Amino acid sequence: MTVNESTGVLVCGGGPAGMMLGLILARAGIEVTVLEKHGDFLRDFRGDTVHPATVRLMDELGLGDGFRALPQSRLGNLSLPSPDGSMVTLGDFEALPEPYNYIAMVPQWDLLSFLAKAAGEEPGFTLRMNTEATALLRDGEKITGVRYRTADGRDGRIRAELTIACDGRHSTLRRDAGLVPKEFRVPFDVWWFRLPRPAGEREAPAAVTPVARGPEALISLARDDYYQVAYFTAKGSDARLRAEGIKRFRERIAHLRPDFADRVSGLASMDDVHVLDVRLNRLDRWYLDGLLLIGDAAHAMSPAGGVGINLAIQDAVAAGTILAGPLRRHAVTLADLAAVQRRRYRPTVIVQNGQRLLQRVMFEKQFAGKRSGPPKSMLFLSRVIPGFRKIPARFVGFGPRPEHAPAFARPERKSP
Repeated sequence: MTVNESTGVLVCGGGPAGMMLGLILARAGIEVTVLEKHGDFLRDFRGDTVHPATVRLMDELGLGDGFRALPQSRLGNLSLPSPDGSMVTLGDFEALPEPYNYIAMVPQWDLLSFLAKAAGEEPGFTLRMNTEATALLRDGEKITGVRYRTADGRDGRIRAELTIACDGRHSTLRRDAGLVPKEFRVPFDVWWFRLPRPAGEREAPAAVTPVARGPEALISLARDDYYQVAYFTAKGSDARLRAEGIKRFRERIAHLRPDFADRVSGLASMDDVHVLDVRLNRLDRWYLDGLLLIGDAAHAMSPAGGVGINLAIQDAVAAGTILAGPLRRHAVTLADLAAVQRRRYRPTVIVQNGQRLLQRVMFEKQFAGKRSGPPKSMLFLSRVIPGFRKIPARFVGFGPRPEHAPAFARPERKSP
């Protein structure tokens, strides 16, 4: 039997964009239901960088103390290895005004659980885990909700005044809507895996540690008892790497990080190595009548700068701020949905153009084996002009249009 239900706003996807949007709309007094296909948030190899703009947003929402109590470490600068092996600081976050002068390294599952708990305190908020949106519902040209399937195989329909797709870079709802993103070339893919972090190394402060040699690079993120490691090389190399086998892959990692040579045996087979097909794309149009797409569903970001989570959260804040009034009046129009895209499209383009520039001047030459590390001009500016380091820190930390929490979502709330 198919279950038929209804809600005010239906948010599909319980990632950073979906959970933040659900919280903001619930604080506006709007009935909102978030569907998340997994049973929990405990998934490896997700972005963990919470940037200054998002930390400030937590304070504005009255969640700052709780957020700072989450397990986390602070990253004060963005450093990359130079050809001589030394580390060069390209972005100095500590030079930004306090208290928003660092990147918080927070496991994404902790962040999402924290937002879910905060949203759950609002009477109009519902989070449904193990529930995957599988297709759109339509009434003529208007999107009226979604079909869903639960983990136990139950099918249902939820109708909504507005459906918001936050279901990621491989968005099911985007595909069903017939919206096709414009793709931009990316020269690399990423292979994620875990390595043990012995007890004797856990006293050292957690950090993001990059290394690069020839056409390969590696970044490690220190967790409590393991390292989350990302291996980068030329795009399309997955079949070749897997054909070489796990022994050769262990050798590659030990070559890049000799201090990991004593633990690469923890990789039993290439099944322990998970490839991320890196995408950089965006939709020309983010909405249809009754449907809005934000976050990765509207624009997939490269890992460069770790900006994906934060850009998605900024989308959510803008969407909640712009749409709360029309939703309360039950009068959302195409012009309202267009206003969300208009607000967030230019920042998306600027950030993606920055990523594309970084790919051209550094990554393409790196993965073609023509240069290791940043270009000489970037090294010169960073070493000779200390003030230069504030520019990339400001760009990465806040972005071209950082959003602020609307008044109705702050602790002393005013109606939207």
